[in-house]
Order: sequence, then C-alpha cells, then structure tokens
Amino acid sequence: MIKTDKNWHDKHSETLTFGSRVADKVATGMGSWRFIIIQTIIVIIWMALNFIAFISHWDPYPFILLNLLFSTQAAYAAPIIMMAQNRQNERDRIQAQADYQTNIDAKLEIEALTLKLNELEVEKLDKIITMLEEMKK
Repeated sequence: MIKTDKNWHDKHSETLTFGSRVADKVATGMGSWRFIIIQTIIVIIWMALNFIAFISHWDPYPFILLNLLFSTQAAYAAPIIMMAQNRQNERDRIQAQADYQTNIDAKLEIEALTLKLNELEVEKLDKIITMLEEMKK
C-alpha cells in the first residue's frame, strides 16, 4: 500500500470546526448568482402580493417588514462572510508557504543536479584530453 502525504489543503480542511464549515457554506451560497436570483424572485413576489392584496396587506408599502428582514439578513451575513474571508486569507498564507517551501526544495535539487552535471562534464573533458594526449603520442 502506498502512503501519500497530505497536501496543505487536506491538512487545513481537517482543522476546520463545524462553525467554520457552516460559515464557508453560507458565504459560498450568498456569494452566488443563484442566491441573488432566488432572493430577487422572492422580493418581487412579496411586493406583488402586497400590492394586489385587496383585503389583507401583511406588509404595506413602504415594506417595513421586508426592510427589517433585509437588515437582519445583512446583520448576520456580514460577519459570517468576514469569517469566511479570514479563513480564505489563512488558506492563502498556508498555500504561499507551501509554494515557497516547494520552490526552495526545487532550487536545492536543481543546484545539486547542476553540480552533478558539471562534475560529469569535467570528467568527460578530462577523458577527452587524456585521449587526445594519447593520440598525440
């Protein structure tokens, strides 16, 4: 069985709490066109039903209840989205550190290969010089 090391994303995902996962899902959902379209449809239906309701207006113009719902949604959405953004910043820092370490490792490996190639080239040149000297004799 082949054992593979976990990458930085897997390690980070394992450290997330339930609240962090929920905040990420909420931020992802609220930052989508699907959410905007559904919310727009609900607002249009809300306003239309209140305009055409002849007997009972549960939220007459200027739609104070609808404004209260939007204010409540914004009051909760803003901190949740900020939590998700903070975690994204942390993920970016972790990824940048992982990329930096990969670059350092690659640089060291390239330097070692360059030294080895130079060594091989010197050996070849020495052999060629030796062969040429022998041919002269």
